Amino acid sequence: MLKIEVKTFSELTKLELYNLLQLRSEVFVVEQDCVYQDIDGKDIKALHVLGFKNEKIIAYTRIFKPGDYFEYASIGRVVVAKNERNFKYGYDIMKASVQAIENYFKVKKIKISAQAYLKSFYNNCGFKEIGEEYLEDDIPHIAMIKA
Repeated sequence: MLKIEVKTFSELTKLELYNLLQLRSEVFVVEQDCVYQDIDGKDIKALHVLGFKNEKIIAYTRIFKPGDYFEYASIGRVVVAKNERNFKYGYDIMKASVQAIENYFKVKKIKISAQAYLKSFYNNCGFKEIGEEYLEDDIPHIAMIKA
């Protein structure tokens, strides 16, 4: 089971910030072989949902209130360390992220921009696809909503 913490940007320790950026880089840049600007200026507005196992960040998302990223609240940068994925921590971090949106922002409608190959994972988390697939950073994505 993950230990979950939700923090604003200013509440993150330097080590937590370093570790979450390292995890995002390991997966989104190195593993997925995608050169893109991960540090995009949006982390400052986000709430950061950290999933710890043995004091190490192994799962992470960032969440936004309605209007900060999309019209609706949103979850992004969903990531689980490669060697931890067989434990289904993706479901734990998504459940915690949905709960954090409800607790902090008092809304239930959430929009995500999901990598298309993870559509069934997000369906299992209660999201439904809307519209057609599109390329984001040369990776097929699809918009999805949880109402």
